[in-house]
Amino acid sequence: MSVELKMTGEVLTAYLSGELDHHNAREMREAVDEAIELNHPSMLVLDFGQIGFMDSSGIGFIMGRYRNLSRYGATIHISDAPPAILKMMKLAGVEKLATLPKTVKESKK
Repeated sequence: MSVELKMTGEVLTAYLSGELDHHNAREMREAVDEAIELNHPSMLVLDFGQIGFMDSSGIGFIMGRYRNLSRYGATIHISDAPPAILKMMKLAGVEKLATLPKTVKESKK
């Protein structure tokens, strides 16, 4: 598990890798939350391109970042989510909290 953070203008991008499960979600959450507090971005991009597995902890991870960002009026955008993870997000209703790619092909742009 790792998370690489990059601030470009007002956009914070979190490049997530490994597994986003109960065991790893805490480290990712702490890293992203620290960057949010320091930078107050207008948008958080969560790049799932290198996530091989995600369980319900990943949904909780997104929900928590949404709560934190809502204090600043910021938004979340999900990018490069593998098909199975994108499907899980859609089934969980994540599109009410974050912008999801409409198709898998679109998520790879």
